Amino acid sequence: MTLALLLKNNNFPDEFAAAPDLENPHPSTYSGFKRFLDIVGSLVGLLVLALVLVPISIAIKLDNTGPIFYTQQRHGLHGQAFTIYKFRSMVANADALKALVNNEANGLIFKNTQDPRITRVGRFLRKTSLDELPQFWNVLLGDMSLVGTRPPTTDEVIHYQAHHWQRLNVKPGITGEWQVNGRSQVTDFEDIVSFDLHYQRQWTPWYDLAILLKTLYIVFAKVGAC
Repeated sequence: MTLALLLKNNNFPDEFAAAPDLENPHPSTYSGFKRFLDIVGSLVGLLVLALVLVPISIAIKLDNTGPIFYTQQRHGLHGQAFTIYKFRSMVANADALKALVNNEANGLIFKNTQDPRITRVGRFLRKTSLDELPQFWNVLLGDMSLVGTRPPTTDEVIHYQAHHWQRLNVKPGITGEWQVNGRSQVTDFEDIVSFDLHYQRQWTPWYDLAILLKTLYIVFAKVGAC
């Protein structure tokens, strides 16, 4: 679904249609080096995925009935819809049960540190960030980048205010500014928007590399893990 169709289907005011800056694309969106880094990084990530795919798949199946992978529609660059892939870390009907779980966050994000929908294996996958490995396929396809914004759900973007759309002027990423500055401890959506906009202002290929290195430290040290 394109951004224009999404806006039309949800009866947005015309002012929202101009929020993503289509006339002045962010330099990261046409950087050859960033795309090269994404391709190399995604191939390495997919190699790691291949090595752990069988044991993780078996663990998920033995722990809880349902599919191995979790898929969901998310919105990326300029609101373009795509399907995101993760290892399933929740019960199979988690989306249907979401309304029954208390939201500890503020704004257009959902967080619950003791979410009862998370399975035993799923909690381990989240703490180690192994649930994110299938997203390297999204990076290889070009829907996502190694570094960028958090890709929002349709339920979130239909409630966006004009300044929120600015965060979609870059591709969504597996990691990003807010993930390395608090990760799951960031519970206010406006703080995430601020981090995303700061990333856009500071972006250079070397800034991406710095975030990737910091991400590796955070993952292995389990800093801010759910």
